[in-house]
Amino acid sequence: MSKKLQVVLSKSVSKLGKDGDMVEVAPGYATNYLIPQGFAKLATPGIIKQVEQRKAKEQQRIIAEREDALARKTALQTVGRFVVRKQVGEGESIFGTVTTQDLADAIKASTGQEVDRRGITIPEIGKTGFYKAQVKIHPEVTAEVEIQVAPL
Repeated sequence: MSKKLQVVLSKSVSKLGKDGDMVEVAPGYATNYLIPQGFAKLATPGIIKQVEQRKAKEQQRIIAEREDALARKTALQTVGRFVVRKQVGEGESIFGTVTTQDLADAIKASTGQEVDRRGITIPEIGKTGFYKAQVKIHPEVTAEVEIQVAPL
């Protein structure tokens, strides 16, 4: 039985790993396919050190991104209530509906923060009043904001 070789992937390979992963593969697979095609490099001490440094930098970037998202969440919750104005008919019913884009525009106008409308979850709104909405700022950070639907 032949010994396995350690290689560091330079591109993502399905069912094997993603860029920067260190994997053990059969010697023939490494020397005949992965290395010649540019998918991997033989794991030397220098390359292993580079991979560890890259992973440490990536981890720091992820932590900084999460802290930034927490700060944005605090800013959104400090403002508290965002006003969305809609045309109103009989019985305080609104024409149309309040969309995620309406809320994203209200947040941009109030705080100056860009919020992706696809990360906003709002309830079904048919009348004027106060409603709660979820704004996903980061995969781990979600802010709850209040929407006031008011007549034009």
